[in-house]
Amino acid sequence: MSLTSSNLKSRFFIQDDQLALLQTVSKQMLDRLPVIIDELYEHMYQFPKFKDYFHSEDYIAKVKQLQIEHWRSFWEDDLDDAYLHKRVRIGEVHARIGLPLDMYYDAVMILNKLFEDEFNALRVETVALSTAYHRRVSLDVYIVVDTYNRIMKERLEEQNEALREMSTPVAQIAEHILLLPLVGIIDSKRAQELMSSMLDKVGQTAAKVFILDISGIAVVDTAVANHLIKMTKASRLMGCDCIISGISPAVAQTIVELGVQIDEIITEGTMRAALNEAYKLTGLELRQIKK
Repeated sequence: MSLTSSNLKSRFFIQDDQLALLQTVSKQMLDRLPVIIDELYEHMYQFPKFKDYFHSEDYIAKVKQLQIEHWRSFWEDDLDDAYLHKRVRIGEVHARIGLPLDMYYDAVMILNKLFEDEFNALRVETVALSTAYHRRVSLDVYIVVDTYNRIMKERLEEQNEALREMSTPVAQIAEHILLLPLVGIIDSKRAQELMSSMLDKVGQTAAKVFILDISGIAVVDTAVANHLIKMTKASRLMGCDCIISGISPAVAQTIVELGVQIDEIITEGTMRAALNEAYKLTGLELRQIKK
């Protein structure tokens, strides 16, 4: 769906009479904005992460003024395409500074409560007014979060592309033992490249054990799990056992929940454990040399 005012108003069931209702209290809300924003930041000070992003009084004062301008636009401006693009810029700013979405949601929830308190103080039809307010706020939140997620996804894709362009080295760490540490995101294209590199190296070295360390993989879903299984099966066809290491408790739980069959796969929690198992499989032995 394109980002136009007509589309979004329809999506969030915002009627013209609701926008008109918001305008009937806009003057009172604008008069109270400085107080409301001060109260917002009094609440935000209670969150431990707040000071990580708002580290000085001067910066907080500047951000407060930006908040006032933001909400002045909410209460004054028409819900048109120009207004929507202002909200897109807010999402871009949040993504640029890396502001966590949970902190943004916290601020929105606090402001919702503060504005509802103002509605009650006005002694107007609070149900209709609150409904109109929440629908328009929901539209704002959607645009900001959607923009934030889009930018973060683009960044992640750029990082993943950079990782693809960097050759992932298959290292021979001992006779008949190979190691491939996986980092970033594994998609179909990268999985195929990794498999080709892995099998070429197995063929060149006549390796007996191949360690796949997945401690650096960002996400393990069904596709990633299936790619890993394909790599282990392909190496076994060449007479090489594959050990998957670096499996965290969260990743292990994910794989179980996905119902992935791993009965024939050797897995270890750490690289050290994988190395010990690899030495056992190849008949090698580590000995400490005393100086």
